[in-house]
Amino acid sequence: MSDSGLQTVELETGSRPQASVIWLHGLGADGHDFEPIVPQLEAAGITNVRFVFPHAPLRPVTINGGMPMRAWYDIVAFDAGPPRDQEGITASRLAVESLIRREEQRGTSSQNIILAGFSQGGAIALYTGLRLDRPLAGIMGLSTYLLMTSSTEAERSAGNAATPLFLAHGTFDQVVPMAGGQRAAELLGHLGHQVEWHEYPMMHAVCPEEVGHIAAWLKKRLGL
Repeated sequence: MSDSGLQTVELETGSRPQASVIWLHGLGADGHDFEPIVPQLEAAGITNVRFVFPHAPLRPVTINGGMPMRAWYDIVAFDAGPPRDQEGITASRLAVESLIRREEQRGTSSQNIILAGFSQGGAIALYTGLRLDRPLAGIMGLSTYLLMTSSTEAERSAGNAATPLFLAHGTFDQVVPMAGGQRAAELLGHLGHQVEWHEYPMMHAVCPEEVGHIAAWLKKRLGL
């Protein structure tokens, strides 16, 4: 267990990692969820990278009838309204920042760290990365949305104002409708962020074409 209090799954593509990707899973999944993507990315040339997949804490989730599941924060309802669990969001942000510090302590500068996430994990990746006080190599949000949109402009840090963002979504997503991802891309673009947007004919998932685009973006961001 790391200082963040989060248990992690770690995979390395090479014996001497020069960069790190911290990748957050979606609601109800765990750190093993995106393990299978690592060999695909390695085959595409993503070498000497450490992938860190943390497990979100177990917590009661309202839309799950209050039963505990792995979640980065509680979700009260599937609607377009603001999330109500600011405490959970803040706790997850602090935990992810601790994971970033751990990678820095291992010898990887923040400029060689990618913060990524899928669905609820992507929301936390964006929320944390945009507010981090030192530059990351990039921030990636898959099938996700922007938390606390009304406070994003005021709370975002100059440290990541120029950090490239990769946002992607499925056009048939019924869990997190693509409109949420589009709104995030449009708002962040309006604020001056460099946003690379992709959409795919899929549901709430990741497809092979998307993996190819992710690999190309990681290569560019990490200088591979």
